[in-house]
Amino acid sequence: MLLGAQLRRLRRERNITPEEAGHAIRASHAKISRLELGRVSFKERDVADLLTLYGLTDPDQRTTLLDLARQANAPGWWHKFNDVLPHWFEVYVGLEEAASVIRTYELQFVPGLLQSPDYARAVILLGNAGAPEDEISRRLDLRMRRQERLTGPDAVRLWAVVDEAALRRPIGGNKVMRGQIEHLIEATANPNVTVQIVPFDRGGHSAAGGPFTILRFEETELPDVVYLEQLTSALYLDKPEESDAYRQVMNTLCVEARPATATRAYLEEILSDLE
Repeated sequence: MLLGAQLRRLRRERNITPEEAGHAIRASHAKISRLELGRVSFKERDVADLLTLYGLTDPDQRTTLLDLARQANAPGWWHKFNDVLPHWFEVYVGLEEAASVIRTYELQFVPGLLQSPDYARAVILLGNAGAPEDEISRRLDLRMRRQERLTGPDAVRLWAVVDEAALRRPIGGNKVMRGQIEHLIEATANPNVTVQIVPFDRGGHSAAGGPFTILRFEETELPDVVYLEQLTSALYLDKPEESDAYRQVMNTLCVEARPATATRAYLEEILSDLE
């Protein structure tokens, strides 16, 4: 999807039609549309031909995009969870794996990357109450596997803004919530994890539209992607005019929330209320 967005941008900057682009790689304009939406696999030769057609000669930029084409075709670790991973969320997991910075706002649940196993299981059961135990376990394994992005030499930088409601709602009961709050306290000790809380006493705030996530990538040529999850689908926004609005809201949220330096004390206060 990221590569497709870049190819679309380059094509439009050169005022080249999808029909002309398709002719260059011996394909139809419909295939160009599917490539630009990230819905079909990429042939490295086709990408190289399109980059030449679009006038991209800088070797570093070409290398970045050709590397991205190779990555797009390589199966990720999450593919083995295809039985419990919807296609629309599979895209997100791939982006999450590639991101260098993730900024997220949540108001109903603790963000997935920060969920304890018991809390994650309780959340999964909310939407899959009738599922067999092995399916629930598979979904839980997937969520825990995603959390490996927070560790290691290439750990992602996570900045989460969480509404107090998500921390007060007793998902799974008080015992599960105590474990979750303790898990969050431990997570805030990681140098690559920042957590801020929007307390009840702030009243209304700028994120009136609901939760969202912004993914940023190390390659400066790649745009930020905004992820908006819906009940049975998701939206991915990569146009600057769209992502800029969400960045502004996220920045405002960080100002409205309690400072990160106060998070641990606030979590300990919530924890004491659960006794």
